Amino acid sequence: MQAKFDTIGLVVRKDMQSHLGTINQVTSVLERHAKVLVHCLDFDTPTTDFATESMQTLVDQSDLVISLGGDGTLLTAARALVDKDTPLLGINMGRLGFLADVSIDDFETHLEEVVGGKYTVEKRFFIEGEFHSPNQPVSKNIALNDIILHSHESVSMIEYEVFSDGKLIHQQRADGVIVTTPTGSTAYALSGGGPIMHPSLETLAIVPVCPHTLSNRPIVLSAHQEIEIHLSQPGSSAQVNYDGRSTVIMENKDSIRINRYPRPLNLLHPQDYDYFEILRAKLNWSSHY
Repeated sequence: MQAKFDTIGLVVRKDMQSHLGTINQVTSVLERHAKVLVHCLDFDTPTTDFATESMQTLVDQSDLVISLGGDGTLLTAARALVDKDTPLLGINMGRLGFLADVSIDDFETHLEEVVGGKYTVEKRFFIEGEFHSPNQPVSKNIALNDIILHSHESVSMIEYEVFSDGKLIHQQRADGVIVTTPTGSTAYALSGGGPIMHPSLETLAIVPVCPHTLSNRPIVLSAHQEIEIHLSQPGSSAQVNYDGRSTVIMENKDSIRINRYPRPLNLLHPQDYDYFEILRAKLNWSSHY
């Protein structure tokens, strides 16, 4: 039996001040069925159009969280839900998203179905990056899509070594390197020539960004293998990004260890969700030649 949603949290993207009518439209549909809490990302000034809650309050009190924006908004909501079993549904405000797969054009029909118990839940796993440095305490952060190392100076390459469970995979000179989950395999890693991995797979891909050695290719590993990366050129530095955020600076003696996070995200979809249909639409795959 599907869960009943007594309280629904709505996380809306940062530029939604110009779309207050849309927020009110979505909340009015949800309020027919449940109490609604709203959190607006990065509003410059508080809005008087409706009450807003902190992200923590929304996460603690919601039985279902809905992101209203794009895949970036959904990623922010997903990270806030880490260690929670609360399901997450994405409503897309723009072009079709890989994650936020409910279109704003027909959201009402899908929402009515979802609150009525007609939905599926898909498990997506996070990865955790553990950053080690002789000069600062160990820090940790999580990502749903990817963890990326790239040059701290935009015109410079970086030299790095990649290990899996302590064994050297390769030493590379490139603009950067992406460690991606199946969820993130259709994001930045895809533009870097990485493989598309079905979300059901327990795998990670290591994708070099513009490698100096043209024979270098992405490699797919089990998500249960630890990946460790460190810089191999004295005096060099790189930026580390988690889902495009939370940048830290990596120096030559630093390292980052990447592992599958034990608690998954419960990503909710309408019953007619079709992963391959989204791939065809986003990547312009056609059955007509």
